[in-house]
Amino acid sequence: MNFINTLRDIFKIEELKEKLLLTIGLIAVYRFMSAVPLPGVDPLELTALQNKAGGGGLLGLLNMFTGGAFARASVMALGIMPYISASIVVQLMGIAVPYLQKLQKDGESGRKKITQITRWLTILITLVQGPTYITFIKTQMGLPESAFLIGGATFWISSMILLTAGTIFAMWLGERITDKGVGNGISLLITVGIIANFPVAFMQEVASRTENAGGGGIMMILIEILIWFVVILLTVLLVTAVRKIAVQYARRTAIANIKDVEGARQYIPLKLNAAGVMPIIFAQAIMFLPITLSQKYTALASLGDVGSFWYNLIFALLIIIFSYFYTAITIPTNKMAEDLKRSNGFVPGYKPGEETANHLDSVLSKITFPGSLFLAGLSILPAIVMKFGVQQNWALFYGGTSLIIMVGVAIDTIQQINSYLLNSRYDGLMKTGNTNRKSLK
Repeated sequence: MNFINTLRDIFKIEELKEKLLLTIGLIAVYRFMSAVPLPGVDPLELTALQNKAGGGGLLGLLNMFTGGAFARASVMALGIMPYISASIVVQLMGIAVPYLQKLQKDGESGRKKITQITRWLTILITLVQGPTYITFIKTQMGLPESAFLIGGATFWISSMILLTAGTIFAMWLGERITDKGVGNGISLLITVGIIANFPVAFMQEVASRTENAGGGGIMMILIEILIWFVVILLTVLLVTAVRKIAVQYARRTAIANIKDVEGARQYIPLKLNAAGVMPIIFAQAIMFLPITLSQKYTALASLGDVGSFWYNLIFALLIIIFSYFYTAITIPTNKMAEDLKRSNGFVPGYKPGEETANHLDSVLSKITFPGSLFLAGLSILPAIVMKFGVQQNWALFYGGTSLIIMVGVAIDTIQQINSYLLNSRYDGLMKTGNTNRKSLK
């Protein structure tokens, strides 16, 4: 009943309703464009590409992020991935490049320049990934000649232009959703692409359990769904868990030559998993190297199997390492301590400045370890459930990048919607003196 009432409240707020409808409309446009194939490609002849992309690994990850557009040789085949790559590069360069460091401190104007740099870098990355993708589908996938209706320079030039335009269009859609809609546009496009694979993956699992002898039938499906919900709840805890560092802000007032100190206690929230999904993405990219080497050297064959013990052990270790690395470069404890000192705040029991920075760094290191272990365990969970007969496409929803992104985006979007509802109630309170539902009308 509360859920239905909340939906009613949402559509009573005209601004929020318009933002939601705009967001849904732009997402629908993105999904429509994902089904448009490149000119000169016969979509009925792409079975080999679809089977390869559905086999997991890096190709499966790319295909999932693009909502299947990668395996359909769509104009959106690269999707939003070049933009994500550009954002990561700019973020990492911000540590070492003084110009970017200056822009980060320039407020809104600096943010706009960084966004423009990211856009241009996205185009450059697309111009590199585009030919790689075209070469890949033409030479590495064993597709029949009939799959390509045109060839030569005409196919290459037209495909490059359309792949670049598709990425720019996806980037534009994401930015419009962020600016005019609800939620983070780029993350929403990725999430929608992931969810688009859900119905097919689930029906494949149902068919496997019900049609094969010894599959377990409907009872096993119910058990899998129950376990899946438990994993989702644990993922929510991982995404939302924070360690609160108490902070005391002092305010001095002088009345009749008597100094009075009033303290307003607040908190610095340090996330258990401050790095988000970035350690998984970095680790997944590096694990593509041993997969490639395993095709040439039989001694490394086990590293080419995403379900093998050694593959998942190395994968988990890389995630733990990158969790520390990415947390260290994105959470500047020294800057936090300096900002706290300038605002006349302090952590009780620690001197402002270097001692506070060391304390924050120590706490962050301690909570990053269990967070990274949890993240690594969640990332290899799909490989574990596959050992119990779960289909690979369905197993991907039991953990890893896809589940963390879906949970994180869902929480962020819900929080934005709740903020609109709270602001509306606040306005009603100021006007009417109560917070009943009439204030939402």
